[in-house]
Amino acid sequence: MTSAADGADSPALSDPRLARLTETAKNYARAARSENTARAYDSDWRQFASWLRRNGFDDTPPEPQTVGLYLAAQAEVGVSVATLERRLSGVCWRYRQLGTPLDVSDRHVATVLAGIRRKHARPPAQKAAIFADELLAMLATLEMDLRGLRDRAILALGFAGALRRSEIVGLDCGPGQSEDGTGWIEIYPAGENPNNDGGVLLQISGKTGWREVEIGRGSQPHTCPVALLETWMRLGRIGHGPLFRPIARKNGGVSAERLSDKHVARLVQRCALAAGIRGDLTEGERKKAFGGHSLRAGLASSAQIEEAYVQKHLGHASPEMTRRYQRKRDRFRVNLTRAAGL
Repeated sequence: MTSAADGADSPALSDPRLARLTETAKNYARAARSENTARAYDSDWRQFASWLRRNGFDDTPPEPQTVGLYLAAQAEVGVSVATLERRLSGVCWRYRQLGTPLDVSDRHVATVLAGIRRKHARPPAQKAAIFADELLAMLATLEMDLRGLRDRAILALGFAGALRRSEIVGLDCGPGQSEDGTGWIEIYPAGENPNNDGGVLLQISGKTGWREVEIGRGSQPHTCPVALLETWMRLGRIGHGPLFRPIARKNGGVSAERLSDKHVARLVQRCALAAGIRGDLTEGERKKAFGGHSLRAGLASSAQIEEAYVQKHLGHASPEMTRRYQRKRDRFRVNLTRAAGL
């Protein structure tokens, strides 16, 4: 199945200027999705297309009844509601790109999906939050070599900035320095005001658009996210391009490539295990409990300031989303029951 842009009569095939613009447009279209989303959507499409073939259906946009059968089959084998909704989004995205949208607003599809939600939906599984004292214990498990200094900076910056793992590794040393970067840093020295110690300003393109994240300096150099970042950049000789990069195991050299976001998840899990956090759980349970979002949830749960500031820092569109990240918060502080006179 091909889209209209791929047709044999397209003028872009004979005009070099239009051919170049066509390729540029494709690059912009690819940039509309993060790498993680792109991988997930590609996997969703392959899984859906495979199911269609196995059951004798063509991969042209199927009838609503066929989509309902697919949803029921997936729910029957234990696919979670969240995963099922994500798969449907990936399939819809593929059909839109092919110029043949899939109508999931059809009453049959909507009714089947509503029934699956009602019967199988569960509260979303959340990663355990890592709090400040636990983060300090995790930092202490890392060596003082170049790899350890890099990982210290990742953990401290990720926590203080309440960053997603893709946002951490997507940072560049400055604007316009790479094609795959999703943000950059600006380090500010201390100001004339004695209360202004300077810090690092992050410009990040996230799920809700661009946002600024201010990270001030800490009280101790060995735990300050800004000081740890400066140390990594100085010793790793990082001055241009991706901020966080792999380190070769043989010669210890720093790669020019960007570090994978999977490294952040593995780093959080490994350090949480090494620091003995949540020792009441088995090792397998602890691996599942911690991940990249543990840093983000930790800052949201630890910051004792107005909720609106936390919401802005995390880049959430609503306070309800911010509260989902707050594992510890002052519940029932506003008591509408008593306010109503009961």
